Amino acid sequence: MADNVASLFRSTAAHSPSMAALARESDGAGPVDFCIPCNPYFPTPAMFEDMAARLRDIITYYPSGADTITAELCSLLQLPPQCVAMGNGSTELITWIDHLLVRESLAVPVPTFGRWTDQPMETGKRVDMFPLQESGGFALDLAQYAEFIRARGTRVAVICNPNNPDGGFLHKHAVVQFMDAMADLDLVVIDESFLEFADAEVEPSVVQEAMLRPNVIVLRSLGKNFGLHGIRFGYLVANPALAGRIRSMLPKWNLNSFAEHVVFMLKEHGAEYAQSLHQVRRDRMDMSGQLSSLPGLTVYPSQGNFLFVRLPVGAEGTVVRDRMLTEHRILVRECGNKIGSSSRFLRLVVRPQVDVRRLVSGLEQVLYGTSRRGAAVPEQAGGTGYSSGTAAVDRLVSETNGAGMRGLAAQAAAPGLAAAPVAGTGMPLPAAASTVTADPAGGMPVPAAASAGTGVPQPVARPVAQPVPQAVPQPAPQPVPQPVPPPVPQQFPEHIPQPAPMPAQPLAPAAQAPMPAAAFPAPQAPPAGPTPPGVPARGGLTAAQVRGTDGLSMAPATGWPGPQAAWPNAAGMGQVV
Repeated sequence: MADNVASLFRSTAAHSPSMAALARESDGAGPVDFCIPCNPYFPTPAMFEDMAARLRDIITYYPSGADTITAELCSLLQLPPQCVAMGNGSTELITWIDHLLVRESLAVPVPTFGRWTDQPMETGKRVDMFPLQESGGFALDLAQYAEFIRARGTRVAVICNPNNPDGGFLHKHAVVQFMDAMADLDLVVIDESFLEFADAEVEPSVVQEAMLRPNVIVLRSLGKNFGLHGIRFGYLVANPALAGRIRSMLPKWNLNSFAEHVVFMLKEHGAEYAQSLHQVRRDRMDMSGQLSSLPGLTVYPSQGNFLFVRLPVGAEGTVVRDRMLTEHRILVRECGNKIGSSSRFLRLVVRPQVDVRRLVSGLEQVLYGTSRRGAAVPEQAGGTGYSSGTAAVDRLVSETNGAGMRGLAAQAAAPGLAAAPVAGTGMPLPAAASTVTADPAGGMPVPAAASAGTGVPQPVARPVAQPVPQAVPQPAPQPVPQPVPPPVPQQFPEHIPQPAPMPAQPLAPAAQAPMPAAAFPAPQAPPAGPTPPGVPARGGLTAAQVRGTDGLSMAPATGWPGPQAAWPNAAGMGQVV
């Protein structure tokens, strides 16, 4: 049975097996789930009893049309229905966004939700992947991301906030600045599927700003927030033209009867929903502290309902995953099949404290050898072992003795493009050759296309840097002999120091200063035609190289207290009576 269960993971390319599949291969009871990012406190037991009592009618009859269900949701969230499109899960909406609005290229930071990379690649689009650096805690630098987009000539940009799997968070003002700096792109997508679990900001959503802009879509999830992945419902918010274009392509009954029943019962349970989010945030802090106490385990700060952790040096994520499932009946998400990640990372969903204690106990036994099968983490040797946290980089360093790449990127690079760096070593980007127009109010630079005809003074274009001619080699002067001092003995550490674990309670995100005008270069003409397959981005990586197949104190929690009929507004926070 254990072998059958473990084999399910090897048959899924980008995701974990379903809970139904795991239950069929076991004794019929599923494991403790730290993999699927659900809200464990919502719906309430009383809501489940209500759905069970009405099960026959729910599954017997057709649901209402999507317009009826969307109108009810919009009345709860105080959104105009013409700006909203509901889908059979966010994946359906991502699919239609790709088919209708992504013409030839899309940029996305990695690691992230797999459909943002896989969906456009499946339809032949160029996907420009911006690697988030482990050395920076996987934080997204929007200025560097914008420069990457300009250098590639990408036409669609995606941001996930908070990001999945690391939980990285961007403040609202920074996201709005980025949206305006990218006003000339075909489309900017802000995926806020996990934003309602964030507490770093009172009103973190940009849905209101999206409705006022011609090229911005905000994606929101209902299954994740409500703990009902199986119902498959989500929605997007955009200006009426964009939302209407998506809505016109959706089937008449793309939303099922369960989705309709839940949406219409939500208005009576706003207070319980707010309390569930508050409890998840408290559990996230407690869980982070308990995991941080495990030796060698790094826990990254998160604003989602999950935590991204790096296993101790020597631990293999697939082994840890399989042993946790077969020996302790605990399901964890190993992230080796996520682009930009490796098998040294796990994503662990926030759960109640009683389940977290079981998780920590299981990890202690599997990692440190208190079980009959021994430790998954080998004892540290006294040599000079090295691990970057990325398996492909480690193999490359081992095979070349640290000398670097063996001409791999140079073979893939096309004429005129710089060779791609090894995954995880950073992205040297070219200096912007074009100019930006400063906002008269001193804020974000306005793209040239957006500033034309506005009366904003246009700055003088900065000259493009010219290549420096090669100097003619000159004979080196002969050095005058000098007495050689006696050598000084050098002291070398016996071990390479390992990174210290993250603190138990991550600090509140620091206030972000306005980004300098030079941080967001003005739009450049897109390259002629799509980039040929296998050619790396200028200062970036090919998909294969990113995958590694080429060898390569928090802000106080703010729920929505109020009367029974209270419900959060569409901005993610606040009270609507």
